Amino acid sequence: QVQPVESGGGLVQAGGSLRLSCAASGRTFGSGAMGWFRQAPGKERELVAAINWSGGNTYYADSVKGRFTISRDNAKNTVYLQMNSLKPEDTAVYYCAARQFRGIVTTPGEYDYWGQGTQVTVSS
Repeated sequence: QVQPVESGGGLVQAGGSLRLSCAASGRTFGSGAMGWFRQAPGKERELVAAINWSGGNTYYADSVKGRFTISRDNAKNTVYLQMNSLKPEDTAVYYCAARQFRGIVTTPGEYDYWGQGTQVTVSS
């Protein structure tokens, strides 16, 4: 079992950067894909970025391509989301999610374990 815990959220001005971290306990961390989702008030939860078990394959939503980078360090049981050139529309609660399986999927229901979320607020 994997228990993700997010950190690194906060308030930043438009154009700024933040790095989110997700520390995931559990001896199976390195065997499954990981994803970062976000949910803004009144909107559905959406996949922002995902990474497969080895880190060799990644996925990005069109809205964040070129600005966000997902990475993982299996030795530290941690996945990161580097967010640059932030925009007010990036404001949301960001969730880290883990799968039991290696491949990337985009549907929230395909992820098995979820963190509590961390708030990211981008001011204009």
